[in-house]
Amino acid sequence: MFENIYSSNAACKRHHAGSLAAERERYLQHCAEQGCTHASLYLKACCLLWIAERVQPSDLNAINSSRLRQIIHEGPLPANSPATATTLINTARPWFKFLGWWQEPTETTPFEENLELFVSWMRDERGLTPCTISQWRSRAATFLRWCFNTGRRFSTLSPEDIDAYFITYGAQRWSRISAGHIATMLRAFLRYAATQGACSSTLADSIRSPRHYALESLPYALSWEDVQRVLATTNSSSERDVRDRAILMLLAVYGLRRGEVASLRLDQIDWAAGQLRIWRLKRRQPQVYPLAFTVAEALAQYVDTVRPKVLHPEIFIRTRAPRIPISAAGLYNIVSGRLHLLNIQAAHLGPHALRHACAARLLANGLSLKEIGDHLGHRSTSATMTYTKVDLVSLREVGDFDLGDLL
Repeated sequence: MFENIYSSNAACKRHHAGSLAAERERYLQHCAEQGCTHASLYLKACCLLWIAERVQPSDLNAINSSRLRQIIHEGPLPANSPATATTLINTARPWFKFLGWWQEPTETTPFEENLELFVSWMRDERGLTPCTISQWRSRAATFLRWCFNTGRRFSTLSPEDIDAYFITYGAQRWSRISAGHIATMLRAFLRYAATQGACSSTLADSIRSPRHYALESLPYALSWEDVQRVLATTNSSSERDVRDRAILMLLAVYGLRRGEVASLRLDQIDWAAGQLRIWRLKRRQPQVYPLAFTVAEALAQYVDTVRPKVLHPEIFIRTRAPRIPISAAGLYNIVSGRLHLLNIQAAHLGPHALRHACAARLLANGLSLKEIGDHLGHRSTSATMTYTKVDLVSLREVGDFDLGDLL
């Protein structure tokens, strides 16, 4: 592997003779298979040799963050700059993890057992989606951590403790809508905990959601002009722009959720039939769309010209190593970054703003609430009603609309 990185025989001999040569070479081969560039491999090889020469036998199979920083602090560094120390840490840590030598800090969530049992119940008994389970687990963990930090025992929680959580922790963090979601989660969590004898059986029923008026908030749709501006930022032939254009079109034309785009697989596109098959997260069932020409063109350009040759079935892949599928969080960063660069003013600057833009566009072109809801994968028309607040005239003009005219 070193011969593929260095043209100098002396450099290759130095790396072969250095400490942990086999371990370094194996990791560099792994990085190359993950799509690392030659420049990146060169830098990693230099850093790994520097680290390997300073690792002690006692570090093998058991090295943690503090020990790694100690090694780097003892130096001398190859270049006297903070950036060099950061580069060494960011290179060494994944290497040690790859070898199985890295020790993660043993920080556990208070009442961890209660939390994991709740997760199992949500998955096995309630059949909730992975997205909902992840959100509720995070919110329950935050609540349990607050209980621990404020000296409250879970088994003796009272309604006054729940009120204190909303007042002291949530007042400056949550809107009324968010507080309502937290209340719903806590009721479910505490009801489950009560069945396990972990808390009072009357605690869940004491939680009241804040009053929320239907359609009280404005939708945060981007204007269609802003959507066009965002798409215009992807007009180059670079891998990132070609990929992001396809992502943005799926969000804006079909109004997909970010998780639906992140999980989209190659076999969900039927090129011959001109169809796109989406697994709807909320409905938990597939939905087939006609493949609009502009979207098909963007997808084909990405898949045929710049998508990395990887074994992953997901369509959208990171542009940097490791070449793995983009996560839903990564997709949020892609969209948010482009919207911020344009200095677009909106309440929310993420993928969901494009979903709202799609709904507003459909409404402006005369589709009924039922048609818009079906297009967006809503389970009920009440979820679609928010888009009627800003365009009552268009709501009354229901007619046919061709998806292909969106762009």
